[in-house]
Amino acid sequence: MTSRHRDALQIENPHGLGADEVMARLSSDSAGLSAAEAERRLAELGPNRLPTPPKEGLLKRFFKHFNDVLIYVLLAAATITAVLGHWIDTGVILGVVVINAIIGFIQEGKAEQALEGIRKMLSLRAHARREGQWSEVDADGLVPGDIVRLRSGDRVPADLRLVEATNLRIEESALTGESVPADKSTDAVDAKAGVGDRFGMAFSGTLVAAGRGIGVVVATGANTELGRINRLIAEVQTLQTPLTRQMAQFSKILSVAIVALAALMLVIGLQVHELPLAEVFLAAIGFAVAAIPEGLPAILTITLALGVQRMAQRNAITRKLTAVETLGAVTVICSDKTGTLTKNEMTARHVVTRGGFYEVSGTGYRPEGDITLDGRSASLQSSSHLHAVIEVVAVANDTHVAEEDGQWKVTGEPTEGALRTLADKAGFDADAHERHASIPFESANKFMATLNTVPGGTRRILLKGAPDRLLDRCASELGAEDELQPLDRAFWEEQIEALSAEGLRVLAAAAREVAGDKDELALEDLEEDMVFLGLIGIIDPPRPEATDAIRSCHTAGIRVKMITGDHAGTARAIGIEMGLGTADELKVISGAEIEAASDEELQAIAHDCDIFARTSPEHKLRLVKALQARGEVVAMTGDGVNDAPALKRADVGVAMGIKGTEATKEAAEIVLADDNFSTIERAVEEGRTIYDNLRKAILFILPTNGAQGLVMLAAVVLGLTLPLTPVQILWVNMVVAVTLALALAFEPAEPGVMQRPPRRPGAPIMDRAMLGRVGFVSLLIGGATIGSFEYSLHAGMELAAARTMAVNTLVIAQAWYLFNSRFLTASSLAPARMFTNPAAQISVAILILLQLGFVYLPIMNTWFGTTPVGLDAWLAPLAIGAVVFLIIEAEKALLRARER
Repeated sequence: MTSRHRDALQIENPHGLGADEVMARLSSDSAGLSAAEAERRLAELGPNRLPTPPKEGLLKRFFKHFNDVLIYVLLAAATITAVLGHWIDTGVILGVVVINAIIGFIQEGKAEQALEGIRKMLSLRAHARREGQWSEVDADGLVPGDIVRLRSGDRVPADLRLVEATNLRIEESALTGESVPADKSTDAVDAKAGVGDRFGMAFSGTLVAAGRGIGVVVATGANTELGRINRLIAEVQTLQTPLTRQMAQFSKILSVAIVALAALMLVIGLQVHELPLAEVFLAAIGFAVAAIPEGLPAILTITLALGVQRMAQRNAITRKLTAVETLGAVTVICSDKTGTLTKNEMTARHVVTRGGFYEVSGTGYRPEGDITLDGRSASLQSSSHLHAVIEVVAVANDTHVAEEDGQWKVTGEPTEGALRTLADKAGFDADAHERHASIPFESANKFMATLNTVPGGTRRILLKGAPDRLLDRCASELGAEDELQPLDRAFWEEQIEALSAEGLRVLAAAAREVAGDKDELALEDLEEDMVFLGLIGIIDPPRPEATDAIRSCHTAGIRVKMITGDHAGTARAIGIEMGLGTADELKVISGAEIEAASDEELQAIAHDCDIFARTSPEHKLRLVKALQARGEVVAMTGDGVNDAPALKRADVGVAMGIKGTEATKEAAEIVLADDNFSTIERAVEEGRTIYDNLRKAILFILPTNGAQGLVMLAAVVLGLTLPLTPVQILWVNMVVAVTLALALAFEPAEPGVMQRPPRRPGAPIMDRAMLGRVGFVSLLIGGATIGSFEYSLHAGMELAAARTMAVNTLVIAQAWYLFNSRFLTASSLAPARMFTNPAAQISVAILILLQLGFVYLPIMNTWFGTTPVGLDAWLAPLAIGAVVFLIIEAEKALLRARER
């Protein structure tokens, strides 16, 4: 096959061409391709499957966790200590680095399996016509030009241009976001029509809900609509999270400062004090090890992991550690409508008759709710109008609703499921009606009719369907007093318009009595004398908890935007009901408007508007990118394949766990086990708490490093004996700091955490006040440590004992400082706050036991160069720690006074 022939098999916009023209262009006919021609095309175009992307190997995934500036400095320090023969130092430093990498490797796993999830959606077998005969073939063997048959329950195996369609309805919500199956026909549509409006097409991976059809394959594999989304996911570039950006920036600044100061120490030690090279090198390494917060990556990982566990208890499963914290920085949540903000379960809301306007409560297919008229409960016995309408929609209905595994599910059409649930709420028994004949729903007619014997022996035609089709067939209506009166078409059209304006799908009911011996039903029986009974308004309702969650997000300064493939009217009505805006101010932007906008124009549109309808996967992706270009931190939620590219691009992708497709779950960082939007709001609160706790941990750990670094730097610059050895420094950094800092990971949320605006996306993790605190505390504890060491030497203690005193002073001062760090600015002296986190007291108790072992166990004395000291030697470190605690509380009080 030449390239010209291959190009001829790739038809652009087949939905805009007639079925015959498509067949002609593909050199196909109703008998299908010959086996030889199908083989030739398969060899040229390749199998009907999505390409497999290259995967990262295990080693690459592991070693990428070493890609950090601070890790490079530690590895250099380990190399130098090894050259100098200090193997214990080398082993401890390398152990710290490897442990951090292992934790990151295990926790994060791999988040690149979205393409595999999409591949699972593809049909495995297909009914194709070749050589004039129908046969079952492997779906991956289909080629453009093949004739394929579709039946109810089939998964569409490739993109098809329909040539026959009989009552064909296809569930396309995973691609389009529409709540109900799409009616299919063989008609051509505008070439620019969106995916949801291409009624003459059946798309690969979608599910046939009802009817049957025949289509010609127009695209396979990567050329299908599903393949196009697959390419989008593969091409999407994920962004660094705010935390990783901040930590990377912080690491670079800290690394440059540490290396510069270590170099300065080398120069001063060699040139000014003329110390031996090995001694100066060891002092410089001691300084680097002291100044680098080795415990910080471990604390960061553990804090995030604890947050992940807490979120799992709240039905949010986190696939990537940093995602929970990123949620805390979110400024915009973009949410799909169907199945996320709404239940994706059609629900009857209103019944309109001449007898009154009935309200129906309850959501979804669960048969719980009340039917009221003017605020009072209405029953079938007390309202003949309600009974008449419900009788029609319940009996002329082939759908079943049942409970499975705690979930109420519909077998059949979602719209008919809503009508069946309405009848169950009213207590109507449809089994008492014997059916004799029926006219099934067809796209051309848009109604369904049955002939039944009703209780009492009367035979009646029951008709339900599109209001305009039923109004054409009715000459009369059931009046307010149960009398027959001439049809007031203008009244009913006004009611239909009012219900449609609320975003409801409107169905009508009609009936008439017939002779008792009639047992057949034809279209002619519906042409006259039908009696119009009333209307039913149906909607995919908002989740009540989602409405409350949106209100909480607005309070927290987070904007919520609805991005859906559904119609503008439905999206607008749901948006108003959920509090996204008022009827006067809410503007809906269509997919066509997004398509026409430039990138700069779209940035303004994305910022100003909160509802976007009839959107494609590309539109959702462009909107996320436009918001990110304005500096927003974006969370995107969704459940369909059409949401997957935008989920992957967003700062945080959130997928629905129950109704979400595998592709969507794999593209997301967080999966909601309960499909509940309100879980996102709780996750944002958790994210903000985690960020606060990380800042507290940094504010706690850095003064330890600062104090130790100051001690080493001052000793070299002033020509003093080193108060601490590198191994003792590692003891303080890893054992003491981690033991205490871990307690901060358990801190509860600060008061009013969801009443404050999101943090600025570009804001540094440490503000000026925090840097001032770190410097101030480093000077306090570092000065106290040097003072304790020098005093001990002057008091006649041996070097090992003086260094033991220095370590004790440093450790105990840090334990006191833990209680300062529990609250960034609030007072730690308030009795009500002292015991809100038991982990703080437990960690101090563990620290005391560890420090006693450090001082008094012989093996520890050997490893760390310490020596036992008398009990009275603990009094000075305890007093110094208490003074440090009180001084910092005084500094916090001054800050609060300045803010006021």
